[in-house]
Amino acid sequence: MRSKVAVIGAGNVGATCAFQIARHGYADIVLLDIVEGLAEGKALDMAQAAGIADAERHIIGTTDYALTAGSAVAVITSGITRKPGMSRDDLAATNAAIVTQVTREIIRYSPNCIIVVVTNPLDAMVHIALRESGLPRTRVVGQSGVLDSARMRMFIAQELDVAVEDVSALVLGGHGDTMVPVPRLCSVGGVPLQELLPPEKIEAIVQRTIHGGAEIVSLLKTGSAFYSPGVAAAEMVAAIVQDRKRILPCAVYLEGEYGINGIVVGVPVKLGRQGVEQIVELRLTDSEAAALKKSAEAVSSLIQALNARKA
Repeated sequence: MRSKVAVIGAGNVGATCAFQIARHGYADIVLLDIVEGLAEGKALDMAQAAGIADAERHIIGTTDYALTAGSAVAVITSGITRKPGMSRDDLAATNAAIVTQVTREIIRYSPNCIIVVVTNPLDAMVHIALRESGLPRTRVVGQSGVLDSARMRMFIAQELDVAVEDVSALVLGGHGDTMVPVPRLCSVGGVPLQELLPPEKIEAIVQRTIHGGAEIVSLLKTGSAFYSPGVAAAEMVAAIVQDRKRILPCAVYLEGEYGINGIVVGVPVKLGRQGVEQIVELRLTDSEAAALKKSAEAVSSLIQALNARKA
């Protein structure tokens, strides 16, 4: 029996995530959106695409949370997206209310699920989903470093004209302007990045990674990235549903790891059927550790601002 995955939000990110899962066929999918007909239409289109690919899939679209009951994983993509000139943090108040309501509905019907958050500002939304769900921290995780590391890998591959699958990269910290790319731990075919590129080229890649989402927003003008975050979320779902024990950089609530307590921030974790099965603690340099703590402080400030506004 295949697992059920609920994808909440049938916009570009949610639809991309659902279709990526459908293509691989390891779970039944319920795509939900509050807009009448949106999820239903996209689910029908996906089912027909699966028929062209000659692969059996079960995907439905709905506005009814009752149909998500018993989901092993729920992916939250609901919320407004960035427009040119906006930061992820500019979305905070509106999306906080949306994530709060969505999380309550998810837990109402799937109290034992694992929640994967994609909505921005990511780290703060993970914090809200964790608070509202009442789940242990191992069962609420955010898609952040999977996407940011993929962007960095692509930029490195382009610069060196090599296959992206041979590039390893790591981005820690909050999913925003204080994220922490770690060039020291990047490599190409096992060769350290510092041996292949001069410092100024590496720094340019770091900066492009940090502003990778904004670059896409400025080009699209009416929305933000969706293929890459949708696929990144689907990779996390696959790691959980298929118990693949992937080591991926994800946003998770820390309780002393990396010297950070009570804050959601991106660090490497082992993802499997139980959710976050291990938080991997790396030996960081003093400057890397300071940057990670600065990123965590930025997340903390945003959460405090949201709490003050709610009060």
